[in-house]
Amino acid sequence: MDLSRINELDLDINNAGNWPWPAKAVAIVLALALAVGAGWYFDWQNQLQELQSARQKEVSLRKEFESKHKRASNLEAYEKQLAEMRESFGSMLRQLPSKAEVSKLLDDITQTGLSAGLEFQLFQPKGEIKKEFYAELPVAIRVTGGYHELARFVSGVANLPRIVTLHDIVIQPTKSGSKLQMSATAKTYRYLESREQ
Repeated sequence: MDLSRINELDLDINNAGNWPWPAKAVAIVLALALAVGAGWYFDWQNQLQELQSARQKEVSLRKEFESKHKRASNLEAYEKQLAEMRESFGSMLRQLPSKAEVSKLLDDITQTGLSAGLEFQLFQPKGEIKKEFYAELPVAIRVTGGYHELARFVSGVANLPRIVTLHDIVIQPTKSGSKLQMSATAKTYRYLESREQ
């Protein structure tokens, strides 16, 4: 095709069937490019973004599925472990004194100190501190005695049938220097009944 004859071409859009084949090819290529560009701009671009987000979601869902599958496959072991924990928790609760047993437990702490050969200078129960499902009963104590007597007392308190813990322990020599003085807070715990919680 001679380029000088382009101006002479009658490229009437209504008479496109009579166009020369190179003009038809150019028109088809342009129409196809326009259709592809419009499809990309208005639809395919969004579909590509949706596909990428769906792939990312698939990866996260696959990880979630795998973790849930692991947990589900270990369900029997978890249930067994839960039963053991409940049993252990029940036995620990039985070691907590009831409201009626607290005074006897305080007597047991005093008796443990006296049987270890200690002198009590202070034995002061403080107010009950309520926690989530138990109450804490602190008792300020100050005893005097030898090193071995203090050790027997601490060991005796640890071996009481109910749970008693010692906190804020300070051991120092007495003014005479012949004995040791121990100050501590003994804490015992009791289970709160449902109406107390």
